[in-house]
Amino acid sequence: MKIVVQVKLLPDAAQKAALWETLKLCNRAANCASQRAHKTGVKDKAPLQRLVYDDLKAMGLSAQPAIHCARKVAGAYATLEANLAAGNYGRRGSKRRTRAEDTPVRFRKDSAQPFDDRCLSWQVDARAVSIWTVRGRLKGLGFVCSPEQAKMLTEYRKGESDLVRRGNNWYLYATCEVPEAEEYTPDGFLGVDLGIANIATTSDGAIHSGKRTNNVRHRHRRLRRRLQRKGTRSAKRVLRRLSGRERRFAADTNHRISKRIVTEAQRTSRGIALEELGGIRKRVRLRKPQRVTLHSWSFAQLGSYIAYKAKRAGVPVEYVDPAYTSQGCSACGHTDKGNRPAQATFSCTSCGFAEHADVNAARNISSRGVAGWAVSHAADDAA
Repeated sequence: MKIVVQVKLLPDAAQKAALWETLKLCNRAANCASQRAHKTGVKDKAPLQRLVYDDLKAMGLSAQPAIHCARKVAGAYATLEANLAAGNYGRRGSKRRTRAEDTPVRFRKDSAQPFDDRCLSWQVDARAVSIWTVRGRLKGLGFVCSPEQAKMLTEYRKGESDLVRRGNNWYLYATCEVPEAEEYTPDGFLGVDLGIANIATTSDGAIHSGKRTNNVRHRHRRLRRRLQRKGTRSAKRVLRRLSGRERRFAADTNHRISKRIVTEAQRTSRGIALEELGGIRKRVRLRKPQRVTLHSWSFAQLGSYIAYKAKRAGVPVEYVDPAYTSQGCSACGHTDKGNRPAQATFSCTSCGFAEHADVNAARNISSRGVAGWAVSHAADDAA
């Protein structure tokens, strides 16, 4: 399985200037290639590379950076086509879709640039890299990482690494091909209920509250609204910085929650049962403030973090139908809308069982995980 390791570079002032010039030139070249691709309709990797290679070389790029710029453009158009086919830009003929189809893909001057082993070499023990730039090769460029990251880079690094500028800091994102752990036979399942008031609740009763997260999100939304009304250049600059900060906050929160869930499942030799949340934004009916929260939270990201951490640890993951998990009684199975008198309260109208509503839903998810595992592996055994 692929894992991305992020290391922070430690360039001096001259090295920063060289990296910045390199990144700007690569993205200027990518924009030129994108315009040619849009104008000619040549968007596949190999034909586009042949079409624009000489032009990119004439702009000052070496052979490998020129090739990677062309490949980056081809990948961007492939992603655009996939989004158009999935309807993510609206229906055919809509303004948003027409604008996406009629406008060449653009790259910011600080967009990430991939480097392969011909342009970038690692000396992990010395915590240094040698990287191609428009000012020549920078040798002995230091970086910092944890011992675990260094071990992973040494043993499993494979493929390209991306040069990324974030604020005034520079990073390398290295791809590592890590072997998957052998999946064990679970002794039950840890059910996980994803929500808004509580980001995640487990069938053991562990509640990961979303109060602080929602407060941060609402504060950012109010600030965005003020800055958007202002509309000045400095306001737009702050908006970009704010967007990155909120995205990193959400990712960090999801990482911490997913790590705790996977660690607990592994410690108790259980699998993890998750709701199949495809189309949640279309299915759920909520008041306007809750709709804003639902659309701004990354449910898919949290689910994917749990899945890949579980895969790496050998923890089985089972996806279950989420229908009526919040209205069904985990004690007797009775399902009734009246079982949920309040957001956080569950009280069965049949047997009288009472529990925190999210914990009850997580227990229902856990039971469905056990049943789903039994059915799927019975079919495998029969085959």
